[in-house]
Amino acid sequence: MTPHIAINGRVSKHGVVRKTAVDGRVTRHPGYAISQVVRKRVEEIFGWAKTTGELAQVKLRGIAKVSALFTLGLAAYNLIRIPKLLAAPA
Repeated sequence: MTPHIAINGRVSKHGVVRKTAVDGRVTRHPGYAISQVVRKRVEEIFGWAKTTGELAQVKLRGIAKVSALFTLGLAAYNLIRIPKLLAAPA
């Protein structure tokens, strides 16, 4: 099994492309492209939760309270997504 990590192919200020541990054997498979699309979707959810959902720095203590805040934050995200999901063609 090969992990599908993201490739950072940015060019440095000296004009050198960053090297990555992921080679062409991994990236040539169609599953890698699908994995990266799904990864972006998941990262968008957590990004929203950190900025708008106030989960960047939790001001609560205890696993139960933080878990409840996390559940409430992602439930709010789902409520925001409902109009877009209903408007999407089937």
